[in-house]
Amino acid sequence: MIEISGEKYVSLTDMTVTFEGGSNLIEKWLRNKNTIEFLGVWELLNNQNFNSTEFEGIKNEAGTNRFVLSVKKWVDKTKGIGLKAKTGRHQSGTFAHEDIAIEFGSWLSPEFKLYLIKEFKRLKILEAIRSSHDWHLNRVLSKLNYRIHTDAIDQYLVPSNTSNKLKWPWFTSEAELLNIAIFGITSTAWSKTNPHADGNIRDHATTEQLLVMANLENLNAEYIRQGLNKTARLNRLRKISIDQLKLLINNQNIVSLTGKSKVQS
Repeated sequence: MIEISGEKYVSLTDMTVTFEGGSNLIEKWLRNKNTIEFLGVWELLNNQNFNSTEFEGIKNEAGTNRFVLSVKKWVDKTKGIGLKAKTGRHQSGTFAHEDIAIEFGSWLSPEFKLYLIKEFKRLKILEAIRSSHDWHLNRVLSKLNYRIHTDAIDQYLVPSNTSNKLKWPWFTSEAELLNIAIFGITSTAWSKTNPHADGNIRDHATTEQLLVMANLENLNAEYIRQGLNKTARLNRLRKISIDQLKLLINNQNIVSLTGKSKVQS
């Protein structure tokens, strides 16, 4: 393996050593139309200088009996960066970016391809377990902080001598305030637009939203104690919610490199 411009390149020549046909298998792989299409997609995603016009010409010829393609020809015509042909005393042969090397390994060996599939499935299971654990943990945390929230409402907003049965309008109003701050919609409105969904809006929240919910319950309780009116509290909580969700999402993107998020702010 070598490193070029900070990217790892694997020797395809070394990968063929134990296979009958040796390095000639690389040329055979390059003659495959599916290989050409894969290389083209990879280059389009990773190489801004890729010559797509030349690529189309090569792709149209691929698969015919007369079609022959070398790494040097591919690089010269398309300005591709995924494959490298190197000569030298210590590092010679055909090298490929690790993404492409994995594709080559899958073509070269069914066992390798099955290993990749099994490893992918294992990682997805671990991801699901971790996500589920994080979600339930934050859901429990949100429910625990809900008690802090309702205590502040009961003490500072609900008129004294109000029976427990008549306190629900204040609790519901403040719960909906938090829903608007985080989800941009009340639980009542969400239920009307999702009539067949199980549970309420918070049962369908993302892990990030539940974590922010737990924080906002504490903050709203403190704002209630400070005597801030409902409009002022909503404006503050909405801004904090948006900022914190963006921070959590960006942090998650840095860790996972997925850039994917279900949160809507």
